[in-house]
Amino acid sequence: MQALHSLARGIDRTNDLIGRAVAWLTLAMVLIQFVVVVLRYVFGLGFIWMQESILYMHGIVFLVGAGYTLLKDGHVRVDIFYREARPTRKALVDLLGVIFLLVPFCALVWTVALPYVMNSWAVLEGSKETSGIQGVYLLKTSILVFTVLVGLQGLATALKSILVLSGVLDDNGDTTGAERGGAH
Repeated sequence: MQALHSLARGIDRTNDLIGRAVAWLTLAMVLIQFVVVVLRYVFGLGFIWMQESILYMHGIVFLVGAGYTLLKDGHVRVDIFYREARPTRKALVDLLGVIFLLVPFCALVWTVALPYVMNSWAVLEGSKETSGIQGVYLLKTSILVFTVLVGLQGLATALKSILVLSGVLDDNGDTTGAERGGAH
């Protein structure tokens, strides 16, 4: 059981690190958008690559940051019953949600996106604009990164749910006395 808890914590740390790093792109988007507006309306200049970079960052923030959002329980949830439920009930709902909703969703997205991304890599797809960013294939790859990071975070959620249901983790996600080797 300790190995499962360690694996879940490792996935949590990975998504936390990636999410915090990707969050800096939001600041970069704001700054670049400000520069685009100033260049356009003050100096009459426009750079397509700069405008496209905002789209790239936006896509990366949402796709690559989705695992972090799941870690922080930031996705939309209708929690009329969940909010007041006991930790074991929440763990059961989370486990069933991962098994019956999250895993099939990630598998479907991966299956549909893989040929799409592979075709883009095959031709090293770039912007339709001459002065645009010639890395559309890299942006499309973030779809696959999304499925991996969200899938891994779903695995971590399922593992933690199993540990709560088995009594190894308590209400706060800490190991119980029995797991630490003490009295329960």
